[in-house]
Amino acid sequence: MAQNGSEAGPLVAGMAGRYASALFDLAQDERQIDEVAAGLDRFDALLKESADLRRLVKSPVFTAEQQAAAIGAVIEKAGLTGLAANFIRLTAANRRLFALPDMITAFRALVQESKGIVRAEVRVAEKPSDAVLEEITASLRDIAKAEVAVDLHVDPSLIGGLVVKMGSRMVDASLRTKLNGIRLAMREAR
Repeated sequence: MAQNGSEAGPLVAGMAGRYASALFDLAQDERQIDEVAAGLDRFDALLKESADLRRLVKSPVFTAEQQAAAIGAVIEKAGLTGLAANFIRLTAANRRLFALPDMITAFRALVQESKGIVRAEVRVAEKPSDAVLEEITASLRDIAKAEVAVDLHVDPSLIGGLVVKMGSRMVDASLRTKLNGIRLAMREAR
């Protein structure tokens, strides 16, 4: 049983999981896990910043040669080197760039699992202050008895409160859920 209460390790399924697992194994053998993670994080930040780069990665319209050349230029400009750069080039050469964001996510999950870090998805109605986010993280750390990586998502439909998923556990303390409960109770009282 894993620390986060799940039966197995992180979910790394499908093609993205296989690529991420292979990269993780290689990075582990070369003792470069943190360097590879930093390189992939840098590329992921570039993806989030550039609509053109996202289009290049996702679009099947570009040929493998066009994708490889463009990705090579991006890698050079970003200063990416080593296993991370080679991995990104490999995904371009194998026509798998479309899955690169999922590969990066799966690689992060493997790194966190190897370091004993538990993932927690937290949905809130509005972006919390840094102090409130630290309180949430500290509370989750106490519950998990391990370091916690928080994936924060803002969902205005919650109205207020928060929803937390950690491993196989979920706590819904949103105002929307409470209001729905009251609405249901009032219907039953008729």
